[in-house]
Amino acid sequence: MTTVQGKWIKLDQNGAGPGARSSHAITIVGQKAYAFGGEFSPRVPVDNKLHIFDLQTQSWSVPEVTGDVPPPRVGVTMAAVGGIIYVFGGRDGTHKELNELYSYDTCTHKWTLLSSGDTGPPHRSYHSATSDDRHVFIFGGCGVDGRLNDLWAYDTVEGKWVKYPSPGDSCKGRGGPGLSVTRGKIWVVYGFAGVEADDVHCYDPVLEKWDQVETSGEKPTARSVFSTVGIGKYIVIYGGEVDPSDQGHMGAGKFTGDLYALDTDTLVWLKLDDGPGSKNHPGPRGWCAFASGSLGGKLGLLVYGGNSPSNDRLDDIFFLTTSL
Repeated sequence: MTTVQGKWIKLDQNGAGPGARSSHAITIVGQKAYAFGGEFSPRVPVDNKLHIFDLQTQSWSVPEVTGDVPPPRVGVTMAAVGGIIYVFGGRDGTHKELNELYSYDTCTHKWTLLSSGDTGPPHRSYHSATSDDRHVFIFGGCGVDGRLNDLWAYDTVEGKWVKYPSPGDSCKGRGGPGLSVTRGKIWVVYGFAGVEADDVHCYDPVLEKWDQVETSGEKPTARSVFSTVGIGKYIVIYGGEVDPSDQGHMGAGKFTGDLYALDTDTLVWLKLDDGPGSKNHPGPRGWCAFASGSLGGKLGLLVYGGNSPSNDRLDDIFFLTTSL
């Protein structure tokens, strides 16, 4: 068994923040994290305010925004390319799946509706999103007619959507999967496909080819709605739901708080250990907002809020650094 050190830091929160919530999204531009969407009561969107968390001062603020402000939603995703944040999909207060793509300019604080309706990916919530230096990628989620397994890219330079080939039946439609761009490939990790899944798939945009990869090492248990970031050649995952509630989204399933990293070169899973007697571990949770970023010059994973085993929404913020 190979263990790699991980260190959790619980961040302070100054100022009036978004408060407790789950099924929300967060992304980082520079030293600021931007949070949007989510619920406190199951399936009821809290608000449509954009909240900014300064990682240096560890303080919250709410900017004055203009433009096409997205309506409240849950199960939404965010990803950033340069100084622009992209918000896609989600589910509104009437439980309708959405497919609008919005941009938010972190310099001008202006929202812009970029696509909706028949343009781009079909309506969905609880999908996954990630980005590289040009594209925003969307995969899977809960669609109008069931769970999806499609992969899309929004080209921020051309201003248009591209649909990639289907992964086929080996990669079943799923909600809450991990999604990461690592080593030039797009990786789909686990997710809920009627049951919690433990398969890993990757798409090579150069070869235009999907592969289901066999992993080894200390493999994580099947899970969904976990936090996922890419750090170098590794895909780091934290937490998630390992056993769904018999009440569906109205209840809390069984959550885990463990940490793993997948080496995308060797396809070996590594267990991450946060050290004996750690007092800063965020504990078991899922449905969190999460993002990759840096704190004090160290790359890592930011986790904000989520749902707890007691079905109470959380409002704390943690940052993970690793020895990877």
